[in-house]
Amino acid sequence: MLPKLNQMLHFQIASSDEEEASIEYKSRIADEQEDGFLIEIPISEKTGRYKRLFLGDELSVFFVTEDGIKNYFDSHVLGFVEDGVKLIKIRKPELDRITKVQRRSFLRVPAELEIAVKTQSNLRFVCETDDVGGGGISFICDGKWQLASEQVLECWILVPFKNGSLEHAFFKGEVVRVVELESGRKQAMIKYVSINDSERQKVIRFCFEKQLEFRNR
Repeated sequence: MLPKLNQMLHFQIASSDEEEASIEYKSRIADEQEDGFLIEIPISEKTGRYKRLFLGDELSVFFVTEDGIKNYFDSHVLGFVEDGVKLIKIRKPELDRITKVQRRSFLRVPAELEIAVKTQSNLRFVCETDDVGGGGISFICDGKWQLASEQVLECWILVPFKNGSLEHAFFKGEVVRVVELESGRKQAMIKYVSINDSERQKVIRFCFEKQLEFRNR
């Protein structure tokens, strides 16, 4: 069964930063459309603070039925609607995608993909990803590049598929955390703040192919 109008949804947001990905939020379903739910701005269960969501944010959601059973599904942000107050549209799950088993983690795989990065000051460099996923990526670059939390980057990932084709996926991402490595290089953890749904699907398709590859080894 699907969650109903006015029902409370509880969810976590995909992030390359494990601490951020563990934070739980709640939001009420304010309206329903054919392909999605319109939810209110979410609030942190722990701090009571509002949380800004971005287009393409990947969500791991659960709702509680009247008999106290938790029902889980995956979703992502499709857009925003102004209806007196700002509402967020998230994808409605297929009935067969709702489960009573919680997914352990967001779909993210280790991968060394070429990524071109452009900063707001028009600095450009090319490096390699460390992992990629539906909610964000991390990359490793030379220590000389100035990166800091909350910095917004424009990124193009070169995504190879199993059939031999190569595609570029573009997104704008926010730096969540930067770690100085012993080698003198830097690891930057990035969450998507603006990504077209078709671009995001390229990354997710790559992740699924990679997961199948790992399982078949």
